[in-house]
Amino acid sequence: MRYIKSGQTVTGHFQQREPESQWRSRSKQDSSHFERQIKKASKRSLHSSHNDKTQKISFCNEIINLNSLVQIMSPIVMTMANEFSGDEDMRSVTSKKSQFTSQSNQSSSGGGSESRSETATDQQVHLSTPFGKREEANVLRARGLVALILVLAATGVATATHLLVKQQERKDFETQFDAYATQIVTVSWSTVNQFFDASDSFASSIGAQAAAEHRLLNTSWPFYRVSEWSAQAQKLAQLTGVENPLIGLAPIVQENEMDQWNSYVEQQNPLWYQESIENEGYTEFTTQELVNLTIPFVHFYDTENGFLPTPVSGPGESNPLFQQYPVGLIMGSPILLTNMDGLRTSAQTTEIFRITKVTRRPTLGFNQLVDSSGILVPGTQVVQPIFDRADTKAEGRRIVAIILIRLPWSDYFKNVFTEGEDGIVVVLESSCPKLADDTFHRTENLTELDRYIFTYQVDGPDAVLLGEADLHDPQYDSLVVSESLVDLGIDQSQLPEGSCVPVVTMHVYPSAKLEKSFQTDNATIYTVVVLIIFVFTSLVFMLYDFSVGRRQRTVMDRIVKQDRIVSDVFPMAIRDRLYENQGKNMMNGDNNEADDGPLGLDDTFYGKSSAMGSAPLADLFPSVTVVFADLVGFTAWSSAREPHQVFILLEAIFGAFDRLAYRHSVFKIETVGDCYVAAAGLPDPTEDHAVVACRFARDCLKKMKDVIIKLEVSLGPDTSDLDLRTGIHR
Repeated sequence: MRYIKSGQTVTGHFQQREPESQWRSRSKQDSSHFERQIKKASKRSLHSSHNDKTQKISFCNEIINLNSLVQIMSPIVMTMANEFSGDEDMRSVTSKKSQFTSQSNQSSSGGGSESRSETATDQQVHLSTPFGKREEANVLRARGLVALILVLAATGVATATHLLVKQQERKDFETQFDAYATQIVTVSWSTVNQFFDASDSFASSIGAQAAAEHRLLNTSWPFYRVSEWSAQAQKLAQLTGVENPLIGLAPIVQENEMDQWNSYVEQQNPLWYQESIENEGYTEFTTQELVNLTIPFVHFYDTENGFLPTPVSGPGESNPLFQQYPVGLIMGSPILLTNMDGLRTSAQTTEIFRITKVTRRPTLGFNQLVDSSGILVPGTQVVQPIFDRADTKAEGRRIVAIILIRLPWSDYFKNVFTEGEDGIVVVLESSCPKLADDTFHRTENLTELDRYIFTYQVDGPDAVLLGEADLHDPQYDSLVVSESLVDLGIDQSQLPEGSCVPVVTMHVYPSAKLEKSFQTDNATIYTVVVLIIFVFTSLVFMLYDFSVGRRQRTVMDRIVKQDRIVSDVFPMAIRDRLYENQGKNMMNGDNNEADDGPLGLDDTFYGKSSAMGSAPLADLFPSVTVVFADLVGFTAWSSAREPHQVFILLEAIFGAFDRLAYRHSVFKIETVGDCYVAAAGLPDPTEDHAVVACRFARDCLKKMKDVIIKLEVSLGPDTSDLDLRTGIHR
């Protein structure tokens, strides 16, 4: 219950009614008594002589007085509307809060004025209502949703950042690999083509020199020694693009020329040995030591008998190696290749020579070589034919000798890159099958369908053999760069049955080593930075949310307190209508300030509008019963008392009347001084309003006596002289 100090007026209202079954039961038991009380009350009423029309007008005047209270409370309602205008519709908010206020008043009225003191803060009370709980749950859900969105956004952006950085690193890796692959393919292909052009020119030059000498000395092949062989071969070696190629001159010797050839070689070997030692700066052996190491007859190495030199015998031509570059040893042993017949030592050489005789063009094959460190490595063997006549268009030209060139494949991939450019994998693949009797490739499970495949890894200027198979990482298949490294353009259909000139294809792949060189910590760093930004943003949001929440709690606390005041002054129906009118005015943009009328009075004085900017709230209730109750002897008693004693008396008596009014569903209109005014039948009309009013008046008389007895000790003995006078107007 709230108290307003104006004229010691105590106001309050109660919105619940006594159950109908109770008062109807009591009515049946004491109907005759109530009829007598009604008649007595009617006679004693100061307004009993008025007719019904006068009663209605009188009560409307009381409603107008109630409207004056509306004018008093309008600033409060206006404040509430302004405080809450930005949150939600005024009507819905105040309607929900009125339920809380009604429940709070009902619970507090039954326990006396002392029990109506607040035991919790208004904010706690607000949160205990269904509306408050629902709004609090909505706020929590909104906060949770925002937090979830922030977490998902942070996770999504961090993941996207990480993936984008990784994708960029992958893109850089692929771009750089493409550049590397293009570079190694271009350099290798250029070197191979330069080598074949140089070897062709070298063979043509030797053929021309031999033809000139034969005409001068009236000699012929195979009896020809190339003057300054080492110097000319050294120039060719420089053009091959490899470090230590093996270059040899092998004339074709017929069976009937074998003895003469052996004598010729024995005479000529010391001469070209000495030239080679001087040109190459060879110091391991002297000329005579090399002569002593030379096998003095045409031979081949029998691989089935411990690689022993065996003299060539029988019909057919031979192809012994005569001059070679560089002069030296084979596989680190003091054995020269001079007089070695390649046609019988290697099936690969035999096959290549046979193809060269048919195509009359250079041919290549695969074999095994010893590198500079003495390790066997895969290599290629190229046969370049030498003709007896230099004129390429001359008819009847025949092959009289061959230039045999052997070089390791790995040298084509060396010195292409600089230090730090590592992890390029090169796979060489031949289009022809292996030969079953080739000693270099002989294995237990070898078949004719097996092809020569070698895998190298290029790390900077070095190239290392990984194995005789395709050993690249399959995860990089999509990045492969393939190019034909060697294609002599020979029509395979023109070859003898079972022969094949290989097309060597070069496949370039990246490796995990190369990709790892492009992997940095940038993805992790950027991801952490993004997460830090989101954490900072979340903290700012939390701080802002806390600040807004604190402001909203302050505003809500004021609204709850003001709503409690309004609910104590006005009935729920009137209060809701006030809020409804105010909400409509705010939505329509009406000015809530009343315009001043004549003499500085606002229009409310003239009945044009209320303080809320709308028509006065006045309703007609044709059937009501008004109860008046005033204290007999109060004027004399109060003149001898202190103000607080007067207040204690009025509070105790009128508080008890308030509880009785609530119990009987009687509407308290006002208190004026020591007069208590209430009405039955409003704001909710009822047919038995007169009975209810009489019952309420009877209980007030009884309660007055009980209260006076209790207060007699504290307020003085003459307090018991006070009495209550009631009047009922119907």
